[in-house]
Amino acid sequence: MSQSTTVNRRIVLNARPVGAPTAENFRMESGPVPQPDPGQVLLRTLYLSLDPYMRGRMSDAPSYAPPMAIGDLMVGGTVSRVEVSRHRDFKVGDLVLGYTGWQDYALSDGTGLTPIASAEPHPSRALGVLGMPGFTAYMGLLDIGRPVAGETVVVAAASGAVGSVVGQIAKIKGCTVVGIAGGADKCRYVVDELGFDCGVDHRAEDLPGRLAAACPKGIDLYFENVGGAVFDVVLPLLNAKARIPVCGLIAAYNDTALPAGPDRLGLLVGTLLRKRIKMQGFIVFDDYGPRWGEFAHAMGAWVQQGKVKVREDIVFGLENAPEAFIGLLQGKNFGKLVIALA
Repeated sequence: MSQSTTVNRRIVLNARPVGAPTAENFRMESGPVPQPDPGQVLLRTLYLSLDPYMRGRMSDAPSYAPPMAIGDLMVGGTVSRVEVSRHRDFKVGDLVLGYTGWQDYALSDGTGLTPIASAEPHPSRALGVLGMPGFTAYMGLLDIGRPVAGETVVVAAASGAVGSVVGQIAKIKGCTVVGIAGGADKCRYVVDELGFDCGVDHRAEDLPGRLAAACPKGIDLYFENVGGAVFDVVLPLLNAKARIPVCGLIAAYNDTALPAGPDRLGLLVGTLLRKRIKMQGFIVFDDYGPRWGEFAHAMGAWVQQGKVKVREDIVFGLENAPEAFIGLLQGKNFGKLVIALA
C-alpha cells in the first residue's frame, strides 16, 4: 500500500509482548495528515529504521529509556522529506534524519532533526552505517574495545547493521576478525564481501570447536550483540586483558524468565577477575553524543573510499513493518533492516 496525500497511517503498540512479539502486539491507525503551525514543518517519512532496541521499549521492565504506553506510536529513526514548512530553517524538499516513528507523516518544530545533503545518493544510509548503528559500532569498538593491530577480534551478529561495521573497522585497524553469524550465506558474505578473516555459523554443529579453530591465539576483543549460547562459547577463549563492549543481548530480548540450567554468574565473574577482562555496556547517544562529528567525518570518508561496505535489507510498505520487525528478532534480515514507505 502506497502513501496517501490525505491520510496518515500510524502503527501503535496494541499490547505488550509476552515472549516473542506477534502481529497482535501492533495496531494500524489512520487519521488526517496533520498541518503545521508557525515554527513547524510537516515531514513525510521516506525510510523507517527497524532495530532490536525497539523490543525493550515495548516492555514495561526497567530500562535506560521509558517504555511505550499501550496505544503509543512505535518509536523509530526516520529519513523524511519536508512537505510543508513554516519554519525558517527548513524548506520544502529538504531531507532530514529524525526520530518520528512508525507513521507516514509527522510534525516537528525542528528539534532533533539533522539535515541530509540533497546530493546524498543513498539517504537511507543515515539510518545505518552513517547513523545510530554505525555510531554504535564506531564508539563501542574504538573507545571501549580499543583494538590493537595484530589482535583477534570476534564480532557477534556479524552481518547485521552494527556487527558488519565493527568488523570492517577492526580490519582497518589491522586486526584479525572473526564474525559469528546465522547461516552459511551470512558467513560467506562477511568474508567474501566485507573482508573478515573467518565466518563462523552459530547454527551449525560444534560451535565451540569451530570458534576455537578460528581463534588459535584466543580472543582479545569480543563485541557483544547477542549473548546467550554465543557468549557461552566465547567466554573460555578470552585472553588476559580482553575487552568486551556490550552493545546488545538480542538472544535474551524475548525471555520472560532466567534460562534453565546452573547459575553461571560465578564462572563469569571469576573469569573476569582472573583474566582481568574489561566488560562494559554503553548507550551510544547518552555516552558519546558529543563525539558525533568525529564519527560522521571518519565514517563518511571510509564509506566514500570503499573501506566500509554497506548492505541494506529494504522492505517496502509501512504495513509490513510489524512482520519485518518480528523477523529481525529471529535473525531473518540480511544487512541493515529498513522500511521504505514512499
